[in-house]
Amino acid sequence: MKDFFGGSPGSVLIRLAVISIIVGVVLSTIGLDPYDIIHSIRLLVRRIYEMGFDAVEWVFRYFVLGAVIVFPIWLIGRLVAATGRGRSGKSDTDEQPPVAGR
Repeated sequence: MKDFFGGSPGSVLIRLAVISIIVGVVLSTIGLDPYDIIHSIRLLVRRIYEMGFDAVEWVFRYFVLGAVIVFPIWLIGRLVAATGRGRSGKSDTDEQPPVAGR
C-alpha cells in the first residue's frame, strides 16, 4: 500500500491537504473561485456538445445539397446501363477483345 501512495496513506493525505490549501490560497489571490472553475468546465462541455451537433448539421446540409444532384444522375446512369444491356443481352464489358493471329 505504501508503494502505491508513495508513503503511508495518512501522511500522504496530510501532505495533499496542505498542498491543496496552499494552491487554494494562491488561486484565490488571483481571483479564481472553485465555482468559477466548475462553471467554466460546464460551459466547455456544453460548447463542445453544441459544436458537435452543429458539425453534424453542417455535414447533413451539404450531403442533402449534393445528393439532390448526385443521386438522380446515378439513377439515370443505372437505368441507361440496364436498358442498354437489356436490348442486346450483353453489355459492352462482356465483349471479348480480338485475339491476334486469328
